[in-house]
Amino acid sequence: MGLTLDSLEVLDAIDRRGSFAAAARELDRVPSAITYAVRRLEESLDALLFDRGRRHATLTAAGRELLDEGRHLLAAAATLEQRVQRIATGWEPQVRIAVDSIVPMSLIWPLCTRFFADCRDRQAAHTRLRLSEEVLGGAWDAISEARVDLVIGASDDPPPGGGLRIRRLADVPMVFAVARAHPLARATQPLTEGDVLRHRGVVAADTSRRLPQRSAGTLTGQETLTVATLDAKLAAQVAGLGCGWLPAPLAAGPVASGQLVVKVMETPRPPTPIHVVWREQHPGKALAWWLAAIGTTRWRALEAPMADGSPRAPTTRRARKAGGY
Repeated sequence: MGLTLDSLEVLDAIDRRGSFAAAARELDRVPSAITYAVRRLEESLDALLFDRGRRHATLTAAGRELLDEGRHLLAAAATLEQRVQRIATGWEPQVRIAVDSIVPMSLIWPLCTRFFADCRDRQAAHTRLRLSEEVLGGAWDAISEARVDLVIGASDDPPPGGGLRIRRLADVPMVFAVARAHPLARATQPLTEGDVLRHRGVVAADTSRRLPQRSAGTLTGQETLTVATLDAKLAAQVAGLGCGWLPAPLAAGPVASGQLVVKVMETPRPPTPIHVVWREQHPGKALAWWLAAIGTTRWRALEAPMADGSPRAPTTRRARKAGGY
């Protein structure tokens, strides 16, 4: 088997998911099929693509070069497929949607249900949805690199370069929260940066591949625990493994139940602005459906008041640049 789009999709899934088994789940295949596909490709290219001596699936230099260039081919093939299908029917064969971790998936499932119901008796019945999750700059990276067609919840400012169509979605208030048993839970308020610096911070890792990775909410010199998503960050803070800023709507449940305590900071954190982002000037019918549906959906749950009842911080341009998680 020579180099094919299918083999590139296998490499891409392994690299993104971190293991052969996780890639098999994403691609709905058995793990042995993934292993076989990689071995056949390595034999065909006479090159070792993965370092078998490591615990996680790690690409060799040759494998990284192949995948970095191959991702351009995958993006070009997906774009061509959509273009042909749109010319024929007006409906894309697939809509790829990246949801930033700051937006709860519970707000996305009703939109998916409406999409499938509205399109059941149209040619759009064959339009597939592919959802992925990104963190911080990863959402901007995904749309800039054309890996997705739509982003819901990209936070803060876009990267330089233009070419993107951006609509403001909401301003998400942030709260500084710790577990009830955490030492900072009993500390005098307002907390200073010095108070926080003495304790481990929990950080959701930026998922950017090519854009510079962003960081937010940590202090220089602070010990950190890095996790994959905001849900994992919330769980780590509830478990008392560290402190940090959280979106107020995400923290509301644990705060109400007493698992988390919201602390007043000497320097309040502004709400994080989030956006809907797409590239197409004249979107196909499926993407147009999503843009219209998002525009008519109420996103008040994302702008819930601060969990501690304190007023929101000002949203000046300078303050917004400090937002994030």
